[in-house]
Amino acid sequence: MPDPKIIDPTDVIVQVDTTTICGTDLHILKGDVPAVTDGRILGHEGVGTIIEVGSGVAKFAVGDRVIISCITSCGSCSYCHQQLPSHCLNKEGTSGIGWIFGHLIDGTQAEYVRVPFAESSLHKLPAGVSDEAAVMLSDIMPTGFEIGVRNGKVQPGDVVAVVGAGPVGLSAMMTAGLYGASRVIAIDLDENRLAQAKTFGATDSVNSGDPGWLEELMAMTEEGLGVDVAIEGRGRPADLPDGSGTSSASAGRWPTSACTASRWSSSSRTCGSKTSDITTGLVSATTTPMLLKLVAQGKLTPERFATHRFTFENIMDAYDTFSRAAETKALKVVITR
Repeated sequence: MPDPKIIDPTDVIVQVDTTTICGTDLHILKGDVPAVTDGRILGHEGVGTIIEVGSGVAKFAVGDRVIISCITSCGSCSYCHQQLPSHCLNKEGTSGIGWIFGHLIDGTQAEYVRVPFAESSLHKLPAGVSDEAAVMLSDIMPTGFEIGVRNGKVQPGDVVAVVGAGPVGLSAMMTAGLYGASRVIAIDLDENRLAQAKTFGATDSVNSGDPGWLEELMAMTEEGLGVDVAIEGRGRPADLPDGSGTSSASAGRWPTSACTASRWSSSSRTCGSKTSDITTGLVSATTTPMLLKLVAQGKLTPERFATHRFTFENIMDAYDTFSRAAETKALKVVITR
């Protein structure tokens, strides 16, 4: 592929020093995202060094180390002013869609990437924050926090269940304590991931493949009435509150289910017996600056998500490892120059 070039004055070109693979990339390769055309460079997460700036960029300079946000924000449309750049209305990519890297324009799994609207879509890295920590702030950390913890309205003392101990679920577990959750219960079928969850902020774990798992879970809640917040972190419709999913089964009388999946269905038969708030969404990554401050102070340690390391020359091996996560025990694979 040819190296990217400046197109608009607000662009910069970033040399990608570190990137990673998301479950969304695997969905793209399976044909689940038809908007991605043949030949598209994938990837929407990255950390790199600016090598060229457009004439309209004053906030950044050549040589700056930056986090590339998974969401591109023009910074001026009505949605961006509402702190919802996931629906950015600018024409770059497609109006109304803020996720464009590796989707509607070339992404970050390459030596260089063009970043539109650089001043509102990049975050300068402070000294002392490693690339491996920073790349987790491109997507998974703000996703787990914004769509899981914050949209779930976690409050001090809440009991929170997180369905799925993958990267997004673990991010929700890691950040639930920021809002004072008293108990964070990891739910998964994989014993290895449940064990890892205990090191990412989970206080308890339940294997949902075991007999009596639901009774075990309910016993962890006040008077056995269910959790206060159920966060679905796997992105599977079967896990959403439709009568058979874990989220609805574990939720109490007044729960909030903060679902990170892109599609869900709800049965009125099930929800009619409970007062529930169900939220879904695409991350806007507006909390990245706040999370970055916590990482810089050692309050959050997202570098622990990195389980396997590769170079660009071995990117296909990285995809193979990540696609077999149950076997390889991969959380996030890190790819460097």
